[in-house]
Amino acid sequence: MTNQKDAKMKTSVEFLALCLLTLSIAATANEQLNVVYHLSDAEKAQFVLGNIQNHIEGAGGPEKVNIVLVVHGPAINAFNDIEATDRVRNGMSKLQEQGVDFEMCGNTLKGFSMALDELVPGFVEVSQGGVTRIGELQSEGYVYIRP
Repeated sequence: MTNQKDAKMKTSVEFLALCLLTLSIAATANEQLNVVYHLSDAEKAQFVLGNIQNHIEGAGGPEKVNIVLVVHGPAINAFNDIEATDRVRNGMSKLQEQGVDFEMCGNTLKGFSMALDELVPGFVEVSQGGVTRIGELQSEGYVYIRP
């Protein structure tokens, strides 16, 4: 008698585990993927903006992915408001409309003697530093991409 009871209990537990797994997979499918892109090379700015646009399209639209671009080091020069190319400006503007966040390293701003208002509009300063911010985002579950 105990074997039948144990078998029923095992079947019930297995069924419950399967239900929970199914619910977990369904919840994950409905969640946004969080991604942090890392850019430090000025010559890669247009490439990275293009990658981000492709990522959004490949994910099925901006509602499927939450993207943050963290910029530091020499890449700041690609976003200088006076020197930025039209492709960088237009790419950044389009991505902002799709919800992409643009963050500039505070240490880089100081190191290059620049202020946030000298950059293409849309950046926020991360005072703790770009690489520290990337680490924080990764610890929150963001996928890290450095093209």
